[in-house]
Amino acid sequence: MIVGVTGGIASGKSTVARAFASLGIPWVDADDVAREVVEPGEPALAEIAERFGARVLDADGRLNRRALREIVFADPQERRWLESVTHPRIRERLMAHLERLQAGEAPYGLLVSPLLFESGQRELVARALVIDVPEAVQIARTAARDDVDEAQARAIVAAQLPRAERLARADDVLDNGGSEAEMRRRVAELDRRYRELATQPATPNTRGAP
Repeated sequence: MIVGVTGGIASGKSTVARAFASLGIPWVDADDVAREVVEPGEPALAEIAERFGARVLDADGRLNRRALREIVFADPQERRWLESVTHPRIRERLMAHLERLQAGEAPYGLLVSPLLFESGQRELVARALVIDVPEAVQIARTAARDDVDEAQARAIVAAQLPRAERLARADDVLDNGGSEAEMRRRVAELDRRYRELATQPATPNTRGAP
């Protein structure tokens, strides 16, 4: 069984995933895969550079993520173009990673993805766990973590799936606005539940997954 872990920017998805990992649960991070597909030599990076020019590359020919982010979050059309280039490649690699994860001995695994719903990756998982924090917390954390001003942090949050819609599409929700101890307690509860679900023969392995 694969559980999709998603949430808005700076909601603590990776922190929650590491808490599951401490209980023996493996995970695949869609953000890591997204970085793989735009490494030097990858076709996606060549397409991005052709469209936006040298301003989105650094001196070593690697993607300048901050420059690209400023472009695509200012123009929804450019963001949609970028997604059309990267999302199919990300999905293909994710499926390969999930195949290897499913071949392991863990009772279930995680697919951690900020775009689980938006990119169609929901089809790859049996359940969707949403990590939730108030938008004000997202904005403050994003500004501090990514060294952007509040206006850009707000634009990033606004460009994502609305919080209410994300929650409405969740199978499970973990409120990550409290202490780390509370988060770990909730993760332990979910882990017990997922282990039980994974042993039930009727539980689907994935939905459209490999």
